[in-house]
Amino acid sequence: MKIEDALIVSNKRIARGIWCMELEAPLVVDEILGPGQFINIAVSESWDLPLRRPMSIAGVNGSFLKIIYKIFGEGTLRLSKKKRGERINILGPLGNTFAVNNIENSYPVLVGGGVGISPILWIHRIFNKMGIKHDLILGAVTSDEHFMEYEPGRRIFLTTDDGSKGEKGTVLPTLRRETKNHKIPLIFACGPEPMLKAIHAFACETDIPCQMALESYMACGTGVCQGCVVEMKNRSPGKHSYHQTYSLVCCDGPVYDSHDIKI
Repeated sequence: MKIEDALIVSNKRIARGIWCMELEAPLVVDEILGPGQFINIAVSESWDLPLRRPMSIAGVNGSFLKIIYKIFGEGTLRLSKKKRGERINILGPLGNTFAVNNIENSYPVLVGGGVGISPILWIHRIFNKMGIKHDLILGAVTSDEHFMEYEPGRRIFLTTDDGSKGEKGTVLPTLRRETKNHKIPLIFACGPEPMLKAIHAFACETDIPCQMALESYMACGTGVCQGCVVEMKNRSPGKHSYHQTYSLVCCDGPVYDSHDIKI
């Protein structure tokens, strides 16, 4: 883990309310292990916004990394106004990774929603480079939140709540349909909590292996504040500690086997 004043190489709007920022951060990039890890960004140098913002890494190239983020409030609004050539303080890499090199004979089905598409798109590029066949399912509320094309022939499926692009509805009906088409499906998922809860329930119901990266509010990203907890299954608390029952998303996650957690 490093703290670095990263150089902003680009910061562009790619869909409604969604931005992609590329940073040159050789110290942080040198320690990145893979999809699932994130960085914590100081969006302001003043004390009016003292907490860093966690951002999933969307990919690396040489000494550069990318993040994809959505404007939710003042912090991300300020981030969207940062210009090429400015510097921004980042902490990372943080967290663990998806097990992309341990799929054996499984058929990967990648599912992303909202800004949770960041690690999913990174895995998509890795599998393409490795020549591994897989499905990519991306969900959004409406068409102008998508920046990719619906291409079922290439196993790229888009869904929208209003049906304005791709398939109407959430990602779950598409996920149900596509996993039936494969003998040994393996789900990789990241997105907003309601989406992950639905995928979690589906994976447990069907006993399909599923790795998911949880999105969580966190103040520190290093385990100090104890704010980003997830309850684990089949564990009982110690005499004076809840650490046997609860896991810290920032340190132990954000990637978990869905069968090990309660959400």
